[in-house]
Amino acid sequence: MKFQHRCILPGTPERWWAFLLDVPEVGKCIAGVEDIQPIEGNAYSGSMRVKIGPVGLNFHGKLTLEEIRREDWRAAFQSEATDRGLAGGIRVRMSMQLHPQGPDATELVVDTDAVFMGKLGEFGYPLIRKKADSMMQDFARRVVERTASGPAAGKD
Repeated sequence: MKFQHRCILPGTPERWWAFLLDVPEVGKCIAGVEDIQPIEGNAYSGSMRVKIGPVGLNFHGKLTLEEIRREDWRAAFQSEATDRGLAGGIRVRMSMQLHPQGPDATELVVDTDAVFMGKLGEFGYPLIRKKADSMMQDFARRVVERTASGPAAGKD
């Protein structure tokens, strides 16, 4: 399943770049993320609880930052996680890119290509799409709230 999400963040790409590459800090802005630990280099292990429809999932997995291109404000990630209780998993390739929208705004574009394996593959696209849209809206709100007085504030 492929998704694209967009949101507008206040400030310039310079303000957001370092923060959005700080995987543990960004994880604090994603509902359900319980733990993110560095493994080595650009790899992290983590866990996340999420509910899709009536089903609660508990993912454990690994995220790797594969590409960082500051010259065009682009980064790419790969993640794989499993839910042992449901006997399923997810494999995700994700990219993010920042686009300046004038002196006081930056558009964040997140492209996601997700493959659901095992019983997770039985969820319908509309249900997963609705959850992904909701999570992205919540993420954008949390990023702005978290950085209003935090590490990215005033770094234009």
